[in-house]
Amino acid sequence: MSDVEARLAELEQKVGVLEDIQAIRRLHWAYGYYIDFNRPEEVAELFAEDGCVVFLSGEYVGHAGVKRLYGDWIQGRFTGGVPGPVNGLLLDHFQMQDIITVAPDRKTAKGRFHGILLGGWHDDFQDTREEMMPQQFMEAGIYENDYVNVDGIWKIKRLDYMMQWQGNYEEGWAHTTAHLQPAEKTFPEDPLGPDILLSADQHRKTWPYRQDVPMHFAHPKFGAMLAGQEK
Repeated sequence: MSDVEARLAELEQKVGVLEDIQAIRRLHWAYGYYIDFNRPEEVAELFAEDGCVVFLSGEYVGHAGVKRLYGDWIQGRFTGGVPGPVNGLLLDHFQMQDIITVAPDRKTAKGRFHGILLGGWHDDFQDTREEMMPQQFMEAGIYENDYVNVDGIWKIKRLDYMMQWQGNYEEGWAHTTAHLQPAEKTFPEDPLGPDILLSADQHRKTWPYRQDVPMHFAHPKFGAMLAGQEK
């Protein structure tokens, strides 16, 4: 290969990686908009056939598991099982601070995002709210996701959301215990439960407990040193 050909191949690889990063960013942002409005069918189509969601110490596997989480549970909980938006309900998920790393062969990738949620019901629509839910609440968490390129289209392989804090608006996070708690039973014993429970050493308590979220990327200068550092 001539020098010009080598430089052209290198440039094509760099441009391809940039296009992949943008496609994955668009994919995750689309996920955020679909869950805002409780659209489980659209959410499931963003996942690979064998993809999964890790949420509250459980794994929801395949399109069926994804639809159970975002449809039977979350859509049922917030919109009574119908697609949103619905009057009087706020459920906005802001997706930000992405760091995306594409594998050299451009077939897989990893992504880290920060998510912030504002949710609640207007006074005029309190009759639609579940009693266990606060009227106004805030939440934040970190995603460490895996993506796969399926026939030229990026899909979510593993969406791993780790809640970091949750707070009722009136009391604030300093005076709130999270209303969402880890699952204890799997599907079908729990009709809304995950397919798999994480092992005991991976069990995730919710706020006020915090979760370490290992970063898939290394610091450009200190990464090797920090990777071996005892916590």
